[in-house]
Amino acid sequence: MTDEPIRSAATVVLWRESPDGPQVLMGQRGEGAVFMPSKFVFPGGRVDPEDEAAARPGFLTPDCARRLSLKVPHDAPAPGTLVATALRELTEETGLNLATMEHPTLRFIFRAITPPGRTRRFDARFLLAHADSLDDNREDFTLASGELSHLRWLPLPDARALDLPFITEVVLAEVAALVTGHDQPGVPFFDNSGATPQFRRLV
Repeated sequence: MTDEPIRSAATVVLWRESPDGPQVLMGQRGEGAVFMPSKFVFPGGRVDPEDEAAARPGFLTPDCARRLSLKVPHDAPAPGTLVATALRELTEETGLNLATMEHPTLRFIFRAITPPGRTRRFDARFLLAHADSLDDNREDFTLASGELSHLRWLPLPDARALDLPFITEVVLAEVAALVTGHDQPGVPFFDNSGATPQFRRLV
């Protein structure tokens, strides 16, 4: 059986402060979904052809843009295209929008390629954003597409107790460190593009 092609994808991890500590926005995939049914995830999805024309500048620091371009195939989408995907998926799945701010609002924090043998395979880039960057009501999900149900802001310990994909668990641990002031020695990259899984850091 021919293995699934690897599709580029982008995900937004939204977070905010609360009296109970940092919270993240998550939703649940449908039980009939082909990929990760019933799992709780961050809003995101694969790059669509129109995202290239909709490339969004100004959301990334030069360093994040450079790291998004490391260890990629020759036909990989440009950083601005990945940003367009992330913002489109955020709006479609939650009804929320990130605004163009005076300073870059997205931080590239994690990358993972789905291992062989899965029903879908993605080269997923995770981008972190603070809720202050939203240009609308961060509690109003009425315009969401319905692809994710049970959309809500969750304290990090509650989020980590949900039924999560393995990579989402790892990303949540990374987010917990970052939002409490820790830095990264390069962006973690779970590289399953070849026969042997490799862990890399994009520095």
